[in-house]
Amino acid sequence: MARVVFLTGGNVGDVKTRLQRAQQLLNERVGAVLRCSHRYESAPWGFDAEERFSNQAIEVSTDLTPHEVLDAIEQIENELGRNRAAEAIERARTGSRYCSRPIDIDILFYDDEVIHDERLVVPHPLIAEREFALVPLCEIMRTRRHPVTGRTMEEILAALKQNNKPTC
Repeated sequence: MARVVFLTGGNVGDVKTRLQRAQQLLNERVGAVLRCSHRYESAPWGFDAEERFSNQAIEVSTDLTPHEVLDAIEQIENELGRNRAAEAIERARTGSRYCSRPIDIDILFYDDEVIHDERLVVPHPLIAEREFALVPLCEIMRTRRHPVTGRTMEEILAALKQNNKPTC
């Protein structure tokens, strides 16, 4: 069995209920939920929006392959109201890489595997830049080591906070 770590999030509509439903569907379709963080609120990252995001880290035990997991979470996102075509239109309109969305489920880790193909990159390539991902990750696995850098989640978060300190 593999252990997969997800980050769920969203900032449109009833996000709390949607994140709860996402956790249930992950448990039903991907594998047993082992641990989950509290939900954390944060400002949008990489674009401007009025609505704050709510995010949660979830660890699941699965017998699915990484690409089967990806297929399952894309289906869950669709069922929970994610519309990638509408998001593409909004991103084109604003020129931003990101936009508001009702649900997003990212695969952060799949065991200690390193995967880089046209559909999937694991570990998630932006973990070290995203405090909104690292804070819930540290709640459930602060000593987990990144399979590429060897640093713990706690060390990565501390470095990010140090680098983001304002200078006088």
